[in-house]
Amino acid sequence: MAVLSSFDPFAYEPDPEPESEFDDSDQGGVHGGVHGGDRGGAVGEVRSPLKVERPAPALAEIVERIRPTVLAAERTLPVPAAMRDLFPLGGVARGSRLCIRGAGASSLCMATLAEASREGSWIAVVGGESWGWAAAARAGWKLQRCIVVDEPPVSRWGTVVAALVDAFDLVVVDPTHQVSAADARRLVARSRERAAVLIDVAVPDGRRRFRWPTEAELTLQVDTTTWDGLGAGAGMLGRRQVTVSSVGRRGAARPRRVELSIAPDGALAVLEGAFETSVSASASASETSAAPANRRLRAAG
Repeated sequence: MAVLSSFDPFAYEPDPEPESEFDDSDQGGVHGGVHGGDRGGAVGEVRSPLKVERPAPALAEIVERIRPTVLAAERTLPVPAAMRDLFPLGGVARGSRLCIRGAGASSLCMATLAEASREGSWIAVVGGESWGWAAAARAGWKLQRCIVVDEPPVSRWGTVVAALVDAFDLVVVDPTHQVSAADARRLVARSRERAAVLIDVAVPDGRRRFRWPTEAELTLQVDTTTWDGLGAGAGMLGRRQVTVSSVGRRGAARPRRVELSIAPDGALAVLEGAFETSVSASASASETSAAPANRRLRAAG
């Protein structure tokens, strides 16, 4: 972006006043004063022609001239390379609301926001009493740029979240009540104004889930979750494999899907080929099957 180092819109100086075309040296003669026999009150001094000055550029015009071009990449927050295909712009759009649903939604949220946290974004989590902060740190969150806020009273919930949207790049919520239409509209408008992202995480933890009265710009849904490391009922949980789909409004109307592997240290990789598993999150505890087949992993940044 070019920098206008010598342009000062407020240093405008009008052109010097041009010399009069009339000779005013004869102030005491026929050109001076009021003639005795002329009309009363007649102007006895001939003024110079009106000077046309160039108006200073309007402030709005100046701002428009020097406004930097905002690229699409600057309107998004980064996500891990393995997840970019889930986002129409290749990252989380600023000023939007993102919903994350399904079993493993918390882990997916941590993975989604890890890259933005590493690059300097600030994150606020509302009602994060059960949030796994050790897992968030392993995923890549920089905890020195994170805060957790206790779930506020219903009457103050919208006000508290709006204040966080004003101050943080990413605000994670999981409301325990039905969000009112007024609060939803206000928070969406505030997020758009502040270029912040509001993330609504809904984990099926047995309690009643509440829905927002407005549709999110993008929804990530964890469709299936499986684990490596368990054999015929014994072993240690290791790599987690999830199938994630995304759908939303406008440019996100076309559904997208990707299969991911989440390592114990939070590293992400894209799974290639058919997936066979021994233990599924939806299977009953009595079901057993063979160990998962080897599957190729594609590194994703």
